[in-house]
Amino acid sequence: MAARHPEEPTASVGGLTPELDAWIVAMPKVELHVHLEGAQLPETIWTMAQRNGFALPAATLEEWKRFYEFRDFAHFIEVYIAASRAMRTARDFYEMTVAFHEYQASQHIVYTEAFLSASLFVDSIAWDALFEAFAEGCAVGRERHGVEVRFIPDIARNFPQSKRRVLEFTLAGQKAGVFIGLGLGGLEAGYPPELFVDEFAEARANGLHVVAHAGEGAGPESIWGAVELLKAERIGHGIRCLEDPSLVAMLRERQIPIEVCPTSNYRTGVVPKGAPHPILKMIEAGLNVTINSDDPPMFGTSLTEEYRELVRWGLTRGGVTDVAEATQTARFR
Repeated sequence: MAARHPEEPTASVGGLTPELDAWIVAMPKVELHVHLEGAQLPETIWTMAQRNGFALPAATLEEWKRFYEFRDFAHFIEVYIAASRAMRTARDFYEMTVAFHEYQASQHIVYTEAFLSASLFVDSIAWDALFEAFAEGCAVGRERHGVEVRFIPDIARNFPQSKRRVLEFTLAGQKAGVFIGLGLGGLEAGYPPELFVDEFAEARANGLHVVAHAGEGAGPESIWGAVELLKAERIGHGIRCLEDPSLVAMLRERQIPIEVCPTSNYRTGVVPKGAPHPILKMIEAGLNVTINSDDPPMFGTSLTEEYRELVRWGLTRGGVTDVAEATQTARFR
């Protein structure tokens, strides 16, 4: 399937009634796990690459779109890094920020906390120019579309040499009023939470919120480390928690929000095609589940589509409301 940016509305989808589908489309939404870079159309990335003289691993736009057919999680990371490398200037990030507000508004998303893959650009673009781009982009997007977006820079686990610079960048951006937290993303396997304890401790000491991708490409031990060592306030993905009943009990007791992104898990092969997604079992277990789109055009989805999937899989309207309210409650501001 070619990557796309889904459009609204649709009259009836799958087993959804038109009335229920219309309710999902129009419902004011909050999103907590989406990447600014991964939320850009392949055409946008291609245009930026051409403008910036960056060679993507494709000779044509159509060939570049075919790269979005991910073989596995590692291949997704490879394509994601290539796309992010095309973003070379503060102008790029300003334009992406404004476009992101427009797209979120089209989904009736009123508030978003979005990740930035800071490890990939922290040493290539002047920080002051970036802070100005994010601030101006958010101001324009808010005025035009009535959407509030807050940013959380990510340390990429597979670029551990960048961790100190990303922390410094995030602290500087906090002072500039554009960042609210520090995140941890990238490849989990081989890059355990222990590598990032000092950075997360300093972030917390300076009043930043802290979140971590965990339990996606690695097992329950990754989630344990994110919670116990990094003191993560939310867990990104977290679906492999079900492999450890004691972890499920801890997450249920503490009600730590889990940022679940179902279509992403299928597209990267974390959940096998045709297998039931763990989200319903997580909800049944009493976990604090939120719903998100991760990298929507890369995965051919949208936040609206993720809610539709919940209904297709058997969640009631009341259950959808509960997930939406849990997502709203889990926001940092």
